[in-house]
Amino acid sequence: MYRTIVVGTDGSATAAKAVEIAGELARACGAVVHVVTAYPPVRSSVLATVGASGTGGLATPAWLGDDERVAAEEVVRQAGERLAQVGVSANTIARLGEPADALLATAEEVAADLVVVGNRGMTGVRRYLLGSVADRVAHHAHCSVHIAHTC
Repeated sequence: MYRTIVVGTDGSATAAKAVEIAGELARACGAVVHVVTAYPPVRSSVLATVGASGTGGLATPAWLGDDERVAAEEVVRQAGERLAQVGVSANTIARLGEPADALLATAEEVAADLVVVGNRGMTGVRRYLLGSVADRVAHHAHCSVHIAHTC
């Protein structure tokens, strides 16, 4: 049924449940899972500080944002290892940007049959302003979307 599954994680317990569900589906179907996380771009206030410190603000130094990228890579590495321990083939992807955009872009790139997202994530004002990841993915994905009950 499914051959390529994309699942998002941010390293939280609820996201781990979504990864677990994606793994169960993949194991049942013999699918490959692409585990995706997103990390934020460098804030403009940080760039302004760098510009004031002598780089002239012309180019972003390579080290800016490395902490976020490394942390994101660790989140997906751990999720990928958990899937491998239960016999599921997994690729890990850490992408710069917003979570829904990262999931949608990856799903397009790998021609996913299914995207798995959790039903819990952002809350409060952030959710109101940005919308939920599950909602954006469900409305914009080119493939089926499984919204996992993660709490």
